[in-house]
Amino acid sequence: MTYREVYQASMADPEGFWMQASETIDWTQKPSRALFDRGEHLYEWFADGLTNGCYNAVDRHVATGRGDQPAIIHDSPVTGTKSTLTYAELQTRVANLAGALVARGVTKGDRVIIDMPMVPEALEAMLACARIGAVHSVVFGGFAAQELAVRIDDCQPKAILAASCGLEPGRIVEYKPLLDGAIEFANHTPEVCIILQREQSPADLTPGRDLDWHEAQQGVTPADCVPVEGNHPAYILYTSGTTGAPKGVVRPTAGHLVALHWTMKNIYQCDPGDVFWAASDVGWVVGHSYICYAPLIHGNTTVVFEGKPVGTPDAGTFWRVIEEHNVRSFFTAPTAIRAVKREDPKGLERQRYDLSCLRALYLAGERADPDTIEWAQDLLGVPVYDHWWQTETGYTIAGNPAGLEALPVKIGSPTVAMPGYDVQILDEAGHRQAPGTLGAITIKLPLPPGTLPTLWNATDRFRNSYLSTFPGYYETGDAGMIDDDGYLYIMARTDDVINVAGHRLSTGAMEEVLAGHPDVAECAVVGVADPLKGQVPLGLLCLTTGVNRPHGEITAECVKRVRDQIGPVAAFKLALVVDRLPKTRSGKILRSTVVKIADGADFKMPATIDDPAILDEIRTALQTIGYAKG
Repeated sequence: MTYREVYQASMADPEGFWMQASETIDWTQKPSRALFDRGEHLYEWFADGLTNGCYNAVDRHVATGRGDQPAIIHDSPVTGTKSTLTYAELQTRVANLAGALVARGVTKGDRVIIDMPMVPEALEAMLACARIGAVHSVVFGGFAAQELAVRIDDCQPKAILAASCGLEPGRIVEYKPLLDGAIEFANHTPEVCIILQREQSPADLTPGRDLDWHEAQQGVTPADCVPVEGNHPAYILYTSGTTGAPKGVVRPTAGHLVALHWTMKNIYQCDPGDVFWAASDVGWVVGHSYICYAPLIHGNTTVVFEGKPVGTPDAGTFWRVIEEHNVRSFFTAPTAIRAVKREDPKGLERQRYDLSCLRALYLAGERADPDTIEWAQDLLGVPVYDHWWQTETGYTIAGNPAGLEALPVKIGSPTVAMPGYDVQILDEAGHRQAPGTLGAITIKLPLPPGTLPTLWNATDRFRNSYLSTFPGYYETGDAGMIDDDGYLYIMARTDDVINVAGHRLSTGAMEEVLAGHPDVAECAVVGVADPLKGQVPLGLLCLTTGVNRPHGEITAECVKRVRDQIGPVAAFKLALVVDRLPKTRSGKILRSTVVKIADGADFKMPATIDDPAILDEIRTALQTIGYAKG
């Protein structure tokens, strides 16, 4: 079938479409129907079915004779080690860890926080929870103590699974003191912490609470898979809200199994047995969906990579991993490719490797600028597919269904809506916009399976955050447009559409222009306060390694580019060269934080910031042009 036929089928009969898709999952008890309308715009999928996430990701592959296939490849240039786990070995390790949790009283519905680096045990921890019906909540390894305490109090875990440390290039990050501090800050106290001792920095264990990872598993009975209802939470993943406490996105078990399985072939072009690599972190939604669950549910081999795109040891590390492990589909963030491009703009490192195994590169996490896509296409000689989704949805809202039908790529667009997503562009009054007109990107309810049905213990907040602005629609928080061919364009977060003297302008469009400058490796455009125009755009520019021209020449050229390509209406006059941009650990640029610094406003330190020291650098740079006062 063509993409259009499949998409129309999902719109015309969503229940029939997803019931058929659910046949790819193993059920203890099949659901009586697909969609359950709970009223007041709340929906659940496959709610009365019984299944188990770990069984679908691990045990069923062993049962069908594929236990000797590699399930997890661990590649750590930081430690210089590599290892492989087969599905049969993974089953044994997960059953034993799950048995250790059961022995400490963890049962179906209990919450377990996971605070781990990029090691196979992180996936084993997630799967062990799924095996017994516990609800895991993964945080970025080495999360700040006070932020971790907030999550401990919100989900009230019975247990915490953590490592003694994580490893960054040139330094060791001690996890255990942060964990101890978080437990001290929190009102809720977990009953047990099971600690994976890494040889680079073993931790002191607290008597009566902490157990060694391996010792805790000795003599326990391996746990069997516990069937859970289709609407049972598989996990809680906290995403930072712009104000107040973080939002706990709930992922329902059955829907995410069904939807993720569908994506592996139809979007990522993988057959069972292929090696799939998402260069992300388990603490981010991409790590949940495409390092852990989707590849394993589909019977693929997944790569767990403990390293960086550059510096471990060089800008060729991605290409080495692809060649060495025969990666068929590769998924990373645009910011990672920009980092490689900045260090190796001519792509000399890539020439050292045979990448004939690679089918495609997939980019998501933030807008993929055309310059980055074109550079990667030329370098790799394979299609580069931008696709767009959110923590809340768990998988692609809009993408190129290359495994179903490869559609023509329009650089700047993540292509088209995926089955189940009725994407519509609305104006502020909720009216549908004509093709080519900028507006709020929304999704008509109900959302498809696997997307969030609510927030953890916060249904009112869920409604207020996502459902209240446009009744009957999910508000994505992004702004964009759809062209005459149905291709979606993500222009900015809704709050990144700036108002310059009454003109609504997309900062994303300006970033595309700036990224096209040959000396600019990476950039961000934000709207800063202006007494005359309300807001004006400010461009922050990171230059390609080796560029030593005067910064004033480069910024002047960038200002001219925006004026020539977007027009004087943009009022783009401010551009500033900086060494680096403030980002989350998942690679997203912290644009709203930059705005607050520029405007002299108070702000809360983002919980997932990669390096807090960079904010002082940005403040100092902004002060040179008269901003960041107060």
